[in-house]
Amino acid sequence: MHDDRTLVEARLRRVLDERIRPAVYPESVPLRVAVWHAPGEPVPVEEGLAAEPEPIEAGARWGAPWGTSWFRVTGTVPAAWAGRTVEALLDLGFDENMPGFQCEGLVYRPDGTPVKGLNPRNQWVRIGAPVEGGEEVRLHIEAASNPVILDYHPFRPTRLGDKESAGAEPQYTLTRMDLAVFDETVWQLVMDLEVLGELMAELPVDSARRYDLLRAVERALDAVDLQDVNGTAACARERLTGVLSAPAVPSAHRISAVGHAHIDSAWLWPLRETVRKVARTTSNMTALIEDEPDFVFAMSQAQQWAWVKEHRPEVWARVKKAVAEGRFVPAGGMWVESDTNMPGSEAMARQFVHGKRFFLDEFGIENEEAWLPDTFGFAAGLPQIIKAAGSKWLLTQKISWSQTNRFPHHTFQWEGIDGTRIFTHFPPVDTYNCSMKGGEIAHAARNFKDKGRARHSLAPTGWGDGGGGTTREMVAKAARLRDLEGSASVVWETPRAFFEKAEAEYPEPPVWVGELYLELHRATLTSQAQTKQGNRRSEHLLREAELWAATAAVRAGLPYPHAELDRIWKTVLLHQFHDILPGSSIAWVHREARATYGRIATELTGIIGAAQRALAGDGDRDLVFNAAPHSRDGVPAGGAAARRPVRGTSPAPRPDGGHVLANGLLRVEIDARGLVVSARDLEADRETIAPGRAANLLQLHPDFPNMWDAWDVDEFYRNTVTDLTDADEVRAGEDGLSVRIVRSFGDSRVTQVLSLPPGERRLVIDTEVDWHETEKFLKMAFPLDLHAERYASETQFGHVFRPTHTNTSWEAAKFEACNHRFVHLAESGWGVAVVNDSTYGHDVTRAVRTDGDRGTTTTVRVSLLRAPRFPDPETDQGLHRFRHALVPGASIADAVREGWWINLPERGVTGAREVAPLVAVDNDAVVLTAVKLADDGSGDVVVRFHEAHGGRARATLTAGFEVADVTVTDLLERPDGDTEPPLRDGERIAVRLRPFELVTLRLRRA
Repeated sequence: MHDDRTLVEARLRRVLDERIRPAVYPESVPLRVAVWHAPGEPVPVEEGLAAEPEPIEAGARWGAPWGTSWFRVTGTVPAAWAGRTVEALLDLGFDENMPGFQCEGLVYRPDGTPVKGLNPRNQWVRIGAPVEGGEEVRLHIEAASNPVILDYHPFRPTRLGDKESAGAEPQYTLTRMDLAVFDETVWQLVMDLEVLGELMAELPVDSARRYDLLRAVERALDAVDLQDVNGTAACARERLTGVLSAPAVPSAHRISAVGHAHIDSAWLWPLRETVRKVARTTSNMTALIEDEPDFVFAMSQAQQWAWVKEHRPEVWARVKKAVAEGRFVPAGGMWVESDTNMPGSEAMARQFVHGKRFFLDEFGIENEEAWLPDTFGFAAGLPQIIKAAGSKWLLTQKISWSQTNRFPHHTFQWEGIDGTRIFTHFPPVDTYNCSMKGGEIAHAARNFKDKGRARHSLAPTGWGDGGGGTTREMVAKAARLRDLEGSASVVWETPRAFFEKAEAEYPEPPVWVGELYLELHRATLTSQAQTKQGNRRSEHLLREAELWAATAAVRAGLPYPHAELDRIWKTVLLHQFHDILPGSSIAWVHREARATYGRIATELTGIIGAAQRALAGDGDRDLVFNAAPHSRDGVPAGGAAARRPVRGTSPAPRPDGGHVLANGLLRVEIDARGLVVSARDLEADRETIAPGRAANLLQLHPDFPNMWDAWDVDEFYRNTVTDLTDADEVRAGEDGLSVRIVRSFGDSRVTQVLSLPPGERRLVIDTEVDWHETEKFLKMAFPLDLHAERYASETQFGHVFRPTHTNTSWEAAKFEACNHRFVHLAESGWGVAVVNDSTYGHDVTRAVRTDGDRGTTTTVRVSLLRAPRFPDPETDQGLHRFRHALVPGASIADAVREGWWINLPERGVTGAREVAPLVAVDNDAVVLTAVKLADDGSGDVVVRFHEAHGGRARATLTAGFEVADVTVTDLLERPDGDTEPPLRDGERIAVRLRPFELVTLRLRRA
């Protein structure tokens, strides 16, 4: 038989596009349209409904960037349409290829009841099914004219990312605003043909099933009268019944479809717009749930649920009803889908505390899965946090974006730094925006790496990023794919139902140990430095505020600021969203973030000050409060004591030019260029800096990645580098205890102050950069005379080791990595730490010297600043201040301690009395990450701590108050029934910890 396959397939495409799809709406009449443009920011619904609009016609331009326009559409259903299904088609000027990335709308009835959202893939509103004819139609649309930032020519710099620079030029053309007859039979025929055509394209060319589909499609097309599609669609559908009813083979892959709308809490739109995006999407999904009995929708990010509750109570009522029916499912148990590389230990824990508590308080639902489909890699400390929050599963698909290596599993156990394992699934569909296309379903089945051992995978289904969610078309396709020969089997299920099945069928999956490193988006560890500084400083201010407020509540009866701390924590957690903290949002988002962090700092400083004054009392003694988890200069951890006067040493001239700083422990030479050419550990008689090299070396690279400017740094950036060795001035600092260095380069200027505190092996480097470069990457290099095959980077509740070599492509791909407060490298018996107060990105390389001693130079480089132009064309322009310290002779214990100290400087207070710690620990390896009062208002003291050095530890915690009872709890401060309580002798509590083990204790006060 002759092969006419391509002929039939081409016929199908054209007939669908030009005849059948247009016949879904065979008749239409225009609606009358009027519009009112709200001045400034969005207005309440009542105000928008009451505004007096002016007439507007299809074809007119509307919508200044970031504006809100209230459209009123009115009309009458023609009497001739009686008995038929009628919909309003409301096209605001959509591009169907950009759902969630352009204008959107929320439709209301005149009484303010929300109907559904409008977006490029969801432009219809049902009027009646059937109508009687003659009905008056009146709808209101709150339309957002959000500009297109990520256009068909992506990553072009644009000023549209901030309302202050976006201008007022209308962005959209009003297109179709009609009443139309909806022909359900034709629409169903479209779904039949799309499913079969897409499946056909995925089957082998020599497959009998493919030709069965081909012949059935051909017969159906023969049955369609192209001049009377509506009259012949039913006959065409009958000819497809046989191929659509053929069941899937028993071995078919099984896909759990979960209705989904990944909504970025901010990205190419500001936070305030996300509030409305969530309202539009939830309106659509509750409407779809009412129409489709099998459909299940899951939504993560408790913050987004809270926005609906606060700002759209009318939508919230519909959401609560759907949740009660088990069809609208809270997912993830986190406050937002946060970044997981950069948030600190306690902040990562609080993501789960506040997220899970919201769903428990509102619905009584306990989430057991972490849901992070789009986060840019996963820190190795996360499994323990997930488990400590009472969860046991993780879903993400982002690792499929890695550029170099393909991850070997889709379902596996992920083991963290402490040995905790979490059952993890990567959907093989490789998207969180599955639309039920045949190509996506076939890819999931082919791509699934655990064939022969497992058969289930999950497909997050619906338009995301900017929201929108699942459509009726996706539901219709899924229904046809439930049991269809040649396809994977698709069924709507909750995340919990999927994980229970997947875990049951795969009881011994493979294990992946360590971080889940995304081989992409590495520059998110550096972009938008002030946002990252705001996060780091807010985290440490919150630690101080909780510690001192709890101590003052117990010791002085000061009311504990529960409400204030709860609100501030949620604000900080929101800004850890995976496009805010990583620096990949528009200018508006980061401008607001900087202002928000400023307000947070002011409020927390006020809480800290009030608590410390209550504790110190009235007096004239100079006291020092130490919030760090280790004692410092005679001041106990978590306590306050009299200030000890200290005096540093003045820099001495260096014979070859420059200066020498020495304090009996370290001798540091700074040459005439302002570079550190020697840092000698005097006790160990050991040089830190590699021979012939210089530390504190600023290096400037061109930085123009192939894509994703704010997100990516491509490895070729290293090919070109400029060492900034010319100095405008190198002199003793004005305090007489430091060396001041000034450099100019390009349009920028750097001022550094180097100092050596007395009695410490710590060279402190304060760097101020007035940054005005474009598409450049600024690093600070420390070439160390040290041979190490691996190094440690702090992560949540411990540290992770990474190789210094590039033996494999997996290691080579980690050319930019994340640290929290420290990086530590060591040979046996001697090491070096580089600590920081607000930077995260770094790289570590090694080279063997070919002359001299032939030793190894291991270079640590701290990433300071970038200057990408998309999506914020002014990224990082302006003044920045950083503090780093080089710590020669440091053990891992020293690195931990120095990291805390540089982030928690002492606070001086004048008062009458010293303050003993509320809770003390006798082993520096056991680090208190939180001391606070219980969230339930009981007055119990909650203490969270972990083993920080990577070994087993015994310690005694001593409470500075009378203890009635001690309970081991989870992160939500609920009793952990699986763990034996520690031994207690009065106020002394004995604990034993495994390496990096995390423990939370609740101490009931007598």
